[in-house]
Amino acid sequence: MSPPSAMEQNPGKAQDQKIYLHPLPVRIWHWVNAAGFLLLILTGFQLRYVDLFSLMSFETAVHLHNWIGFFVIANWFLWFFYYLTSDKITNYHPDLNAASFFERFFRQAQFYGQGIFMGQKRPHDVHPSNKFNPMQKLTYQFMMFITVPITFISGLMMWDVERFSALIELVGGIRVVNTVHVLMFIMFVMFMFVHAYMGMLGPKPSSHYKEMITGYEEPHDED
Repeated sequence: MSPPSAMEQNPGKAQDQKIYLHPLPVRIWHWVNAAGFLLLILTGFQLRYVDLFSLMSFETAVHLHNWIGFFVIANWFLWFFYYLTSDKITNYHPDLNAASFFERFFRQAQFYGQGIFMGQKRPHDVHPSNKFNPMQKLTYQFMMFITVPITFISGLMMWDVERFSALIELVGGIRVVNTVHVLMFIMFVMFMFVHAYMGMLGPKPSSHYKEMITGYEEPHDED
């Protein structure tokens, strides 16, 4: 990989007031992860509603779902290792000042619910080491450190019921595992829709999508 440019070394002084917000490894991971989960959702629908969809055979859906699942798990560990060993881990640090966090959380919620439609200034100023507003941070912490691991573990248990029989019995049986996996599936479908919508709330509907390709946040007109 080529060394970072001067703009990358000084993200706060990017040309045209752009901020280098998403490093290349994060962008690659993001799009690979998005493709992986879309394929998992697609094959999951085929497995769950075999009588309603005929996009592929049941056997093909099973094999694809399993192999894509392993690929997404490996991709998650790459993401975790990257953040754990870089200064970008601050983006996921919890805010230990609960009063301050929830005050900013509700201010952000008010902005999304009303202020953004009235042209108000966004309450959170992004920075490479603090790019998530309170609502995003809480959501991503929940998804990446709770929902994703539960999805992986429940999926592995159903992938090889015999090997994980003791663990399956411990949590209440295969029906419980299946129910949990389906609930995670529903949550990810909802998350994908909300995530896609929130991606259109930049200076232009395409701004945040471009940012995940170029790495640079486009300037907001907040004068």
